Amino acid sequence: MESVNFDSALEKLERIVEQLESGQLSLEDALVVFEEGVKLSLYCQKELKKTDGKVSRLLKKLNGELEMLEFEA
Repeated sequence: MESVNFDSALEKLERIVEQLESGQLSLEDALVVFEEGVKLSLYCQKELKKTDGKVSRLLKKLNGELEMLEFEA
């Protein structure tokens, strides 16, 4: 996939869903758009899994400083 970040991939995926739901595409165009949507969906899922283990929480220490801790599910 070309250099795309999660947010732009998600936006593209939302537009694709709208296109497909509109019913205005020919079958051939719908298949092409659907294929792109599947690729974007897989990319987004992969990115979410990559960051799943890296989710961090901010905890406020007693002295008011913020401390970054890794979040473990």
